[in-house]
Parts: sequence; C-alpha cells; structure tokens
Amino acid sequence: MPSKPGLYLQLIRWDRPAGWLLLLWPTLSALWIAAGGFPGWHLLLVFCLGTFLMRSAGCCVNDVADREFDRHVKRTASRPVTSGAVSVNEALVLGAMLALAAFGLVLTTNAVTIAWSFVALAIAIAYPYSKRFVSMPQAVLGVAFSFGIPMAFAAVRGAGPASLSAMLASVPPVAWLLLVGNLFWVLAYDTEYAMVDRDDDLRIGIKTSAITLGRLDVLSVMVFYALYLGIWAWVVLARQPHWPMQVALFAAAMQALWHGWLIRNRTRDGCFKAFRLNHWLGFAVFAGIAGSYSLS
Repeated sequence: MPSKPGLYLQLIRWDRPAGWLLLLWPTLSALWIAAGGFPGWHLLLVFCLGTFLMRSAGCCVNDVADREFDRHVKRTASRPVTSGAVSVNEALVLGAMLALAAFGLVLTTNAVTIAWSFVALAIAIAYPYSKRFVSMPQAVLGVAFSFGIPMAFAAVRGAGPASLSAMLASVPPVAWLLLVGNLFWVLAYDTEYAMVDRDDDLRIGIKTSAITLGRLDVLSVMVFYALYLGIWAWVVLARQPHWPMQVALFAAAMQALWHGWLIRNRTRDGCFKAFRLNHWLGFAVFAGIAGSYSLS
C-alpha cells in the first residue's frame, strides 16, 4: 500500500499528465489569441498552474461522485477512493484545498475573471453527476474543459467591476466560437475514452456518448475532429495565416486520422491509446498559434 502522499498523488492523477495537458493547450491557445501574442509571464504562470490545480481538484470530486460505479469497472476499481485507501472526506478536503489554491491565482488577475471562475467551478462540479441524467455527458465535460478559453479572454480584456455587462464584454463572440470548436474536440477524445469502458458502463447503467452513439461512434469521433479543426482553422487563419499555423493544422489533421485508425476496431487498447495521445494534437494547434504570432 503506498503512503498517504503517494495515494493523494494517485488521486490527482500525478502520473497521468495527459489529462491536464488536454486542458492546458486550448487555454494557452486562447490566451495567445486574446493577447495578440505572448501574454506575459504573469498570466502564463496563472493559467498553467491554475489548469493543473483545477484538473487535480476535479479528479477528487469525480472519484467521490463515481466511487460506487468505479467499483464495477476494471480500469477504475483500484482508484484510491473507490478502494477505500483514501476516504471521501480526505478526497473532498484535498479537492477543496487545490481549488482554493487555484482561486488564489485567479485573485491576481481582475474582478471579471474572478467572476467567471465561479461559473467555471459550477460547471466542473456538475460534470461528474451529469452521467446519471445526460445521454452524452461528454458534452458537459466539453464545456467544463473549454472554459479556460473565455477565462483567458477575460484575463486579458477584463476591466472594472465584475458586473454582468463587464463580464459579457470581456469575452467576445470569437471566444465562444473557439469554445464550441474545442467542445467538439472533447467530444472526440472523451468518446474514445468512453469506448474503453463501454461494456462495463452498459452493465452498470452509466450514460456515455459511446453508448448513445452506438455503431456510429467511430464515424462520430471523426466528424467531431473535423468540426474542431475546421472551426479553429477558420478563426485562427483569419488572424494569422502564416505557415506555422498551416503546418500545425496539417499535423493535427494527420493525428486525427491516425486516431481514427486506432479506434476503427473498437479495441480497448486502441481506443485508450488514441485518447492518451490526444494532447499532442492540442499541442500542435497551440504551437502553430504561438509560432504564427511570433512572426507577426
């Protein structure tokens, strides 16, 4: 049995950085677009650390919410909360501490971003429980995992008191369009993730996109990838039509096609590998955005 610190690290998925990288790349991409280039070290640090801390806090809440279901899923039965190695109270206290640390970082930005952080927190808490009621909870996760985008714009553009008008003014339509595009990416990779556990989820009655989509799952994943890349290409190339972005989009599209090949037979290993490597697709898009702005 690992020590308590070791169990806490397992709980926040310390050894699985792919999860927080999936959150990080679209957030940093939005930060670069909002700032018109490098956003400065302060905001870069806030969003990098904040993304890691909030993803870790989300793991705590998710494992508490899913502990009864996770006992019946091969891949999750040994998680610390599910196995009883970490108590529910311990997990909730750790999650609260991590969320408070992330909130401390947000306090160094502006009042508008602080206000948006409460909306982001509410969505993050709602996601684990959506699996009981929503036929495609991956869509709820898509909003939660994409909310760093409007927060990045608010951090760059927000000013004055946190009134509703100031909040709405700080997030332009292009930010919401990027959020919608990123939501399709989350639908793509989290459907791959759900395909890994489909047999277990069917048996215990959890709702997932892999179950809802049925035999259209692979086709739907590829459509989701196409919508994500199409929306982001439309937004970014209108602002930065330089070669780094073009190369990055090509690299991302090739990765998406490779993932389609990996999941074509719906094997657990193939689907999990496609999910696990998705952060490289997000990194390619971010690298193209950062590289293009460096040339302008």
